Amino acid sequence: MLPAAGPSPGQTCGAVLVAAVLLQSVCVAVTFLYFTNELKQLRDTYSKSSIACLTGEEIGNFIQNLDLIESEDRAADPCWQVKWHLGKLIKKMMSRSYEENISAVNAERALTLPHTDGQQPPRSPVNRIAAHLTGNSNRKNSLSPRIDSSPRRGHGQKINNWESSRKGHSFLYNVELRNGELVIPQTGFYYIYSQTYFRFRENENEDSDLLAQIRNPKQLVQYVYKLTNYPEPILLMKSARTSCWSKKAEYGLYSIYQGGVFQLKREDRIFVSVSNGDIVDMDKEASFFGAFMI
Repeated sequence: MLPAAGPSPGQTCGAVLVAAVLLQSVCVAVTFLYFTNELKQLRDTYSKSSIACLTGEEIGNFIQNLDLIESEDRAADPCWQVKWHLGKLIKKMMSRSYEENISAVNAERALTLPHTDGQQPPRSPVNRIAAHLTGNSNRKNSLSPRIDSSPRRGHGQKINNWESSRKGHSFLYNVELRNGELVIPQTGFYYIYSQTYFRFRENENEDSDLLAQIRNPKQLVQYVYKLTNYPEPILLMKSARTSCWSKKAEYGLYSIYQGGVFQLKREDRIFVSVSNGDIVDMDKEASFFGAFMI
């Protein structure tokens, strides 16, 4: 009787190999699941700890006591460093916003509250300073008398009656007009300008002596003065030309313009004087006077 045949060596090796492969696969799967779970737990822990840097305590209290909680132990804590830098940034932004608001409030207050001579409000389009005066056709009241006993009249005849009531091109912005004088409301640099129109036309009814006097060579002069606390007016500008009308001339037309930049103080007054007031034509487009702050 023949003995029973056992597994061959090849079959045994194959079974061992299969078992080893299966065991290795199981180990890899278990290892993968283990590390995946650990990584998930680490990620959750890190996320919670990161959020806790900002939610673990009131950020307002932290910012308020920012300068009192610095220590070597906390400086080594990454979470504390995040909160410290964030608190510094927030305080810087709040300080900048506060300064901007304070500056805006001060500027608005300076425009609304009264000010003294030494404290002038900043200029803006709302409180611009400018004036443009045009001639007034009522010549009888436009010029001051030729003989003036006042020691503050200067040379020539002052033009008293300018048109300033927004008729035509005239206007006043934050400037007062008193007796032909512009009153300066604020210390600063101003551009001052003026033009005078001289017009001679022979009239048969005029006195022959007056015509002869007018026809003689004349210096047509325009003066711009300023009045201060000084007893005498101060001459700012003067422009002149010499003209002579012959007997054959029916009329003569001349205009003088001048302008310049001057430093004026508050309550200074500026005005225009002319020579030969008898031939000054106060046409509103030809004779004018003005100033504006620059």
